[in-house]
Amino acid sequence: MSLTGCLLVVMAAQALAADTRATNPPEGMIWLTGGVFNMGSHLPIARPDEKPVHAVKVDGFWIDATEVTNAAFQRFVEATGYITTAEKAPVLAEIMQQLPAGSPEPAAELLKPGALVFSMEKHRWAWVLGANWRHPTGPNSSIEGKAQYPVVQVSWDDAKAYAHWAGKRLPTEAEWEYAARGGLVDKTYSWGDESPYEGKPKANIWQGSFPLNNTGEDGYLETSPVQAFAPNAYGLYDMAGNVWEWVEDWYRVDTYAQRAGKEVVLNPQGPTTSLDPEEPNIPKRIQRGGSYLCDQHMCASYRPSAKMKSSPDTGLSNVGFRCVKDAAASTSTQ
Repeated sequence: MSLTGCLLVVMAAQALAADTRATNPPEGMIWLTGGVFNMGSHLPIARPDEKPVHAVKVDGFWIDATEVTNAAFQRFVEATGYITTAEKAPVLAEIMQQLPAGSPEPAAELLKPGALVFSMEKHRWAWVLGANWRHPTGPNSSIEGKAQYPVVQVSWDDAKAYAHWAGKRLPTEAEWEYAARGGLVDKTYSWGDESPYEGKPKANIWQGSFPLNNTGEDGYLETSPVQAFAPNAYGLYDMAGNVWEWVEDWYRVDTYAQRAGKEVVLNPQGPTTSLDPEEPNIPKRIQRGGSYLCDQHMCASYRPSAKMKSSPDTGLSNVGFRCVKDAAASTSTQ
């Protein structure tokens, strides 16, 4: 067969695969063909862990159009009997390993099931006993009537367990940012460069001055339904705001610096270990997308390149996740 003939066969096979994906998508997922994009940010507001900007190539993958909802997570729990991190008492030995040497033991109240909650009334974070995915802000709260809101108070470990059950996985940081950018090049936000505070609300973020005043001009003071705001150009909802989303990667402040000089990084899987100079004793995973607690002055972390990091066993009232699914095996470089 001639070279031209070989190319035609390959192109036909690719077209057939693309057509199959278009007509038989996994429920609630969108196919992204993959490609090369500039990862990171050169903006003055960008933090050190967003720099330098570097070229990354990701292969095609399926991604959930929305964050995983309370309804979906409840189906997982009912099918498996899974108990989330926040529903189990913390293990003292594990806590002590994360504290500096010589630290006193935590108070007994902190060794009971609970999670971190941001109090709108007290304007601060607090450990709340009884807070979990069913009761996001404490025992007196409920997800009743919020089936299509994003599940929160799920740790990275919980998100991984759900993804495995669903036949999916968590996205890599690179896949997540590629998806969030929606095909736009070097834009500040997932919708372009227009301020989120101009025109029609574009995302569920903090309106006003954090943490003292949230005007709720976007219609929500806390989480919102997963399709309450317009999707990006790829048809993906809440890639900015609503809740932070766990991704697969360990956090290292120098990850991007280590990639400097490479022409294109292929399907990066992230570092093999974590390093956060601010808390070197605590290994952390990355979260992306920002949340309803982000404002333009505090962090503006609803930008596609921005990130946060937390211990993988941590649940918070503004953190959820979405999943991806492979099309085929792929190659990678860190």
